[in-house]
Amino acid sequence: MTQADDRIQLVRDATFARLDAAGAITGTRGRAPDGLFLRDARHLSRWQLTVDGTAPLALAPATADSDDTATCVLTPAGTRDDPPAYTVFRAQTVAAGTLSEHLRLVSNRPEPVTAHVALTVDADFADLFELRADDRHYAKPGARRAAAATAAGLVLDYRRADWHSTTTLTARPAPADVAPADGTPHSTARTLTWHLPIDAHGEAHLHLTVHARPHGLPEPPTLPRPARPARPAATAGDDLTRACERGLADLDLLTVAATGVDGEEVHVPAAGIPWFLTLFGRDSLLTSYFLLPHRPGTAAATLSALAATQGTRHDPTSREQPGRIVHETRHGELAHFRQVPYGRYYGAVDATPLFLVLLHAHHQQTGDPSVALRLEQHARRAVEWMFTDGGLTRNGYLVYEPDPDGLINQNWKDSAGAVCFTDGTQADGPIAVSEAQGYAYDALLRTAELATALWQDEPYAQRLRESAAALRGRFTRDFWMTDADFPALALDGDGRQVDALASDAGHLLWSGILDPEAARRVGRRLLEPDFFSGWAVRTLAAGQKPYHPLSYHRGSAWPHDNAVIALGLARHGLTDELHRLTRGLLTAAAHHGDRLPEVLAGYDRTATTRPVPYPHSCSPQAWAAATPLALRTALESV
Repeated sequence: MTQADDRIQLVRDATFARLDAAGAITGTRGRAPDGLFLRDARHLSRWQLTVDGTAPLALAPATADSDDTATCVLTPAGTRDDPPAYTVFRAQTVAAGTLSEHLRLVSNRPEPVTAHVALTVDADFADLFELRADDRHYAKPGARRAAAATAAGLVLDYRRADWHSTTTLTARPAPADVAPADGTPHSTARTLTWHLPIDAHGEAHLHLTVHARPHGLPEPPTLPRPARPARPAATAGDDLTRACERGLADLDLLTVAATGVDGEEVHVPAAGIPWFLTLFGRDSLLTSYFLLPHRPGTAAATLSALAATQGTRHDPTSREQPGRIVHETRHGELAHFRQVPYGRYYGAVDATPLFLVLLHAHHQQTGDPSVALRLEQHARRAVEWMFTDGGLTRNGYLVYEPDPDGLINQNWKDSAGAVCFTDGTQADGPIAVSEAQGYAYDALLRTAELATALWQDEPYAQRLRESAAALRGRFTRDFWMTDADFPALALDGDGRQVDALASDAGHLLWSGILDPEAARRVGRRLLEPDFFSGWAVRTLAAGQKPYHPLSYHRGSAWPHDNAVIALGLARHGLTDELHRLTRGLLTAAAHHGDRLPEVLAGYDRTATTRPVPYPHSCSPQAWAAATPLALRTALESV
């Protein structure tokens, strides 16, 4: 369970609910939408309880018993001289495709009473993309919503062409009445009522179960929980152990089912809640890499799922290209009807080399050749994409063209304006962003090792090693900014250095594309005050014109970005810098219940007693959850 603004968030088995402090859902949109969510759709948009005709008072607002269960204590209206006749103890639990609720009404009177309970229920079946703060609207021709009472409760139904989703409510005992809630002919909101007798100082119970049935998933999703290795007990003073434990628990919450390369079911880390509870190429790959020493099976599952969705054709809408690794997958209505390009969207320049990096790293970590042998042809197709559509042969670098209908930027800083000059202007394409060149360099060398050791193809390995060496030489020549003694963020379509000082440079330490001495200078520079807030390294160094501490990628600080930087600092023996960075991140985690959020505001630690939240941050979020594991790996390697 997490607290999101004034809302409670419950998560389990690819399903999450966001409720207010009294356990209600009101159908909010924007930064913090509430509801019951599964497969990119909202299956409850109203869940409003009244007792004796009024909304109950929350004597004890909702608190967590676990990540998937919350409880609160409510009462009907009362006064000092005429206190409430009974108290309502409310427990709510999320599981695979369900929200379960138990209302226990306890009498406070020495004579029998009757509790009049009403619950107003509705489902708008809104796609997550409709609920975002940008307030976009999408046509839905022929869409029909309906509500029908049943003997045990209510069925809410949504149809549009071949799309069909339902939400079913069953109650025990059955409601006395089910009636339209809003008095308008097109509303599907219904109010269910119960008249519950309670004996003197006795109690009554009402059990409610909501089943979400998304399109394409007629039964509630089953997600067998893989056996997890025993975790060491955290000690009171061990900030890193506590953060690792919280991260592993969050990753359990974020695990979703996917289809592997041979049709098998695999369990992979989804990116984050609320917006990204689905397979993401870059996010799932880096998360799996951070987890390798602890849960290598996650990497094997992620590689299989991404191989299964690897591009096979050219599609300008989805940006699919042969050999390209998918950026994200979606299951919602808008993706189904291609009103958004994200059903399978391939607009990422870095997922493909990161796939190759993880494939080799898994073999290196485990000594098990089976995954790299099984995915040899997928790896070769990924390499071929880098040379062809990826741009290595034509442009000398991995490049992307901004997608006006999808992502303007297709590196990890994928918000509009994130790849910018010091004057704040966005670079034009084809854009060669710096960290992707490092990933490509590392991917070529690692794949060459697989070709030599496992695939018995030394000529192929030699070609990749030569290409990597040539890439490294070009990169040093074209990206290094002599006056700043720092690598450029990117090259634009005219080959100009995109000169904003950005944290992407830290990824170059991890990949090894920089000369070791230059890498050490960059590592030390990232811990200077304009970059390092005291909590974490900022995405852009403060003091530059485009810097903004509340910008998504132009001044905020991302834990996963810092995890990659930490691994790079360790690679180059920058022990003092690594320890400073680790202390900052762990202190930030301690202020969030040992959980690192997706992103922090960039304000300096001297300005506030605790890290300032970024207002649109996902929590939990997979690569942030895995960051403490990467920190542990980095610390253990120096």
